[in-house]
Amino acid sequence: MGVKLTDIVQGVPIELKSMAGRVIAIDALNTLYQFLAIIRQPDGELLRDSQGRITSHLSGLFYRTINLLEEGVRPVYVFDGKPPELKGRTLHRREEVKREARAEYRQAVSEGREGDAKKFAGRSIYINEEMLTQSKTLLSFMGIPSVQAPSEGEAQASHMAARGDCYAAGSQDFDSLLFGAPRLLRNITISGRRKLPGRNVYTEVQPELIVLEDVLREHKITREQLVEVGILCGTDFNEGVSGIGPKKALKIVSEGKFPNYRMEEYKEVFLTPPVTDDFRMHFENPNPEKVTEFLCEEHEFSESRVEKALQRLAFSAEGKRQTSLDSFL
Repeated sequence: MGVKLTDIVQGVPIELKSMAGRVIAIDALNTLYQFLAIIRQPDGELLRDSQGRITSHLSGLFYRTINLLEEGVRPVYVFDGKPPELKGRTLHRREEVKREARAEYRQAVSEGREGDAKKFAGRSIYINEEMLTQSKTLLSFMGIPSVQAPSEGEAQASHMAARGDCYAAGSQDFDSLLFGAPRLLRNITISGRRKLPGRNVYTEVQPELIVLEDVLREHKITREQLVEVGILCGTDFNEGVSGIGPKKALKIVSEGKFPNYRMEEYKEVFLTPPVTDDFRMHFENPNPEKVTEFLCEEHEFSESRVEKALQRLAFSAEGKRQTSLDSFL
């Protein structure tokens, strides 16, 4: 879910092609949740193979990664490790919500309420270890590097961007700014026309770039103060202060008038998160045979669609792979 800072942080719309040649460290879990939320059947059910295994995440990862490559973007997917202890309550609460949503979904399906079924299906998304392993396997066959974070994937992606291993962190959540990403790219895997949740209304979703330095300069605050704003509003690690939104939190922080709150403990999560410099980012040539075997033979994807996509993948990879990432930064 992440911290809600939309009222005080606005991105600049961009064209993906303007990121050509750039390496982007993408929060893998955040992106997989997007795919599971969007790529569904008409009744809201996820895509599955004949064995009942979910494939929506694989479909999104395969086709939309190729879209990025065709625009010249070099994606590196960063996977979560062990969640911080402070996130335990949030994760428990989310699981409760998902269990209730799954029950509501089954009820809506049994009663033929298709609209409600879609709504509750979107609230019951989960990702298990098997799905994560499948995603890493597919990426390796495509020649796309992945990085295993020791803890939060967003923290690791932000760390990589801050030290110059990549140009920006890619995520829907503003947490990347709190973690210190100098640049945040949003909507890079979901651009295009998208239906608003629970409404028969569509909106255009365009990639946008947020520069941390610009945000801090605009509001005359430091990154640490931005973290304080986020904590007052509520993050994945704390519930925030009731009645305080981004604008009010910004005013409180700017004036230094804090409520009695466990600010320092929560700040540490964002200012000194567990990250690692022990990772390898190397773009390999794709292995079409392995991709076809994995998607078509094992998970029953359409062979003709996968073959066409592989042709696009091969074309985007031709002449663009190299052992050094220096020219991509």
